[in-house]
Amino acid sequence: MRDWHKACAYPGGQEAEERMSNAVNKDDSTTSGLPSVLRQMCAVRPVDLSNAGGKNRLKQVLGAGTLVAIGLGATIGTGIFVLTGTVAASNSGPAITISLLIAAFGAGLAALCYSEFAAFLPVPGSAYSYTYATLGEALAWFIGWNLLLEYMISASAVAVSWSAYVVNLLEAAHIHLPEALVNAPLGLDAHEHVIVTHAIMNVPAVLIVAAMTCVLYVGVRESARANAIMVGLKVAVIAIVIVAGLQFIDTSNWKPYVPANTGTFGHFGWSGVMKGAAIMFFAYVGFDTASTTALETRNPQRDLPIGILGTLIIATVLYVAMAAVLTGILPLAQLDTAAPVAVALDSHPQLSWLSWPVKVGVIAGMTSVILTSLLGQPRILLSMADDGLLPPFMSRCHPRYKTPHISTVITGVLAAIIAAIFPLDLLTDLISIGILLAFAVVCIGVLVLRRTRPNEHRPFRVPWAPFTCVLGALVCLGMTFFLSNNTWLRLLIWTIIGMSIYAMYGFRHSRLRK
Repeated sequence: MRDWHKACAYPGGQEAEERMSNAVNKDDSTTSGLPSVLRQMCAVRPVDLSNAGGKNRLKQVLGAGTLVAIGLGATIGTGIFVLTGTVAASNSGPAITISLLIAAFGAGLAALCYSEFAAFLPVPGSAYSYTYATLGEALAWFIGWNLLLEYMISASAVAVSWSAYVVNLLEAAHIHLPEALVNAPLGLDAHEHVIVTHAIMNVPAVLIVAAMTCVLYVGVRESARANAIMVGLKVAVIAIVIVAGLQFIDTSNWKPYVPANTGTFGHFGWSGVMKGAAIMFFAYVGFDTASTTALETRNPQRDLPIGILGTLIIATVLYVAMAAVLTGILPLAQLDTAAPVAVALDSHPQLSWLSWPVKVGVIAGMTSVILTSLLGQPRILLSMADDGLLPPFMSRCHPRYKTPHISTVITGVLAAIIAAIFPLDLLTDLISIGILLAFAVVCIGVLVLRRTRPNEHRPFRVPWAPFTCVLGALVCLGMTFFLSNNTWLRLLIWTIIGMSIYAMYGFRHSRLRK
């Protein structure tokens, strides 16, 4: 065990070991009616040790404003620049604004629960750590495994969109890249079946993931500064597009506001609105990234709730306004493209002066999303490795840069591979279903912690907790049923892979049982 502590640089020491052992014994007494293996899988990590993840390994340099910028950096990207167009064209129609408000409502309920947890348990593992402290190890692994999917695929999905905008910008400058090097070798047909496209790989997507991984390797302060600049630029771009586009809105493009269903579930009609909400939930997951930086925040009890809720409020206003403008100035059929904002500007000669600066701003904005998506996953890997569920080398931090450098490199390599070979439409559904399940569990976890630790001081409390938490869980779970059957199948495959790893490694090496 001493060697394990040395390898992980875990600061808990022998005293923490004894406290954890006592907590496990106590937990065993409350689940003594369960079979031994199941009882161990349901073991809960002691709340008073959840913050033992090693503050000395990471730099505490982030404030509330920086956390809002990180949240917006992860939130405002593919969702606003791409999905608002493609989801409107394929699912919701002009009622994409309703889809966005429904998704924002569900995300808002989850954000309140996140805020209570983040202030009470300022740990880098986000929903994984919250679940471990309330609902047990096996479910925590399931949530952590899905968060890894969310962050890794978020970075990959935005990198694919980034590539499309860069290619569009280069073509406007009469620079044409080979089709085989800017597209994914896999795609989806009309029936959502995976097909081969005969492309080689998406090279620009790989290059941007590699570049952002290098930035994150050298430090969170430097990453936060770069992100803040890019966030300021993209928010300015969005504001310019909204204001300039208002005068070109043709209200006939909004009729009918909810197009009649085509006979296929999720293709327009109210089922399309709800499917659009489920897909657009992906657009609001950025506040989760802010919660993963808890050990790098100067005053997490105060700043994390501000960062989480501030991100959601600002993002919702910008998303709804942008969606209304795009569907108003361009017919639905023309929005079904990887770069709808660019197409909308190019379709109106009076807005042509905006084309180049907006495209550059969009590219910078998506770059910040890739950066912040790659920021979150290594910190979750660090928490899971600290708990013994992943190999200890994943929790090592760079002695000079104070970053989880090994986990950062692993995340970057995997994200680059996914961005190279998979199309955008396959990736976004997977992100949505994973984060919806994670948010639902966090909502339930707040109620559990209120019951198991009722007298603990909470710097932030969810208002009307029973109602808010239950409704948040129901809304998040309800939206998962509007995603496609193939999405559920892919989730099942991902879960089988994850639980196999847990059975073969995590369960055997869990520090909670050692």
